[in-house]
Amino acid sequence: MAEFQNIFTQVQVVGPPEMGTVEGADLRERTKGTAFSQLAGWFGNAQLGPIYLGTFGVVGLATGLVWFTMVGGWYWYEAGWNPAVFARDLFWLSLDPPGPEVGLGIPSGEGAVWLIASFFLLISVCSWWLRAYTLAEAQGMGKHVAWAFASAIWLFLVLGLIRPVLMGSWSEAVPYGIFTHLDWTNTFSLTYGNLFYNPFHALSIVFLYGSALLFAMHGATILAVTRLGGDRELEQIADRGTASERAGLFWRWTMGFNATMEGIHRWAWWFAVLTTLTGGIGILLTGTVVDNWFVWAQDHGYGAAVNYVPANTPEEFAPYLPPER
Repeated sequence: MAEFQNIFTQVQVVGPPEMGTVEGADLRERTKGTAFSQLAGWFGNAQLGPIYLGTFGVVGLATGLVWFTMVGGWYWYEAGWNPAVFARDLFWLSLDPPGPEVGLGIPSGEGAVWLIASFFLLISVCSWWLRAYTLAEAQGMGKHVAWAFASAIWLFLVLGLIRPVLMGSWSEAVPYGIFTHLDWTNTFSLTYGNLFYNPFHALSIVFLYGSALLFAMHGATILAVTRLGGDRELEQIADRGTASERAGLFWRWTMGFNATMEGIHRWAWWFAVLTTLTGGIGILLTGTVVDNWFVWAQDHGYGAAVNYVPANTPEEFAPYLPPER
């Protein structure tokens, strides 16, 4: 008989809908309807709803829809209102920020559409953050989700608002497009001497890969002990001989120590938060404090000595090239 695995399967129990706590909650802001989805049950709880929107939720959804409609409408305009062209070129279509000649002024044409859409996106993201904060407060929870979300918003603000303002031009912001976003990243790195020499970029990558590793370790561990009830964490913490104790033993035998039920989530939270926090710092310093990360790395002993001569080497690299023989 094949060994029990639950990577792709989950037992789904369907019964009366769970409406949650109501103490101190404003039920006028909660939707009434609920439903059950087998597809959703494969990934999490099969119950859909109820949802608390509230003022911040409504504002966040409305302004986010405005942003989405403006960007999508510009894509249709670029495609000449042709559905076939739209579908063919979707990955190449883009709503770009104003040109450098505009600075921080009020642009016209495409730049104006980008600026207005960005304003609505900013309102949407900030409203959604306030919604996360107030809902956690209503439940008597900690604000860990809101602060983790704030770290991601920090990177978003650096890319689209803070750094362009410090650089004195909206043109420094990221365009709204799939391939144009990638092109912007590549050009940004080349313009400022290769982001691989940016230590905060390096830290961000460390925390990004670390987050993936911790999430994989934690997810695999819990899935591996669900046959022993590892998905029911409350009784697992107190009882002996349980899935949690075996999971702890596995990692103690494997690595010499193990995380606690709380500790693994604390590690994962910090690694995820520091990914965007350090990434935002690295982007913010680029062009405002450091003009060329390659030169900075050579000056500070961060980069290895160059033993090759790149084609069309800029004069600023000359001090770091090997002497001619």
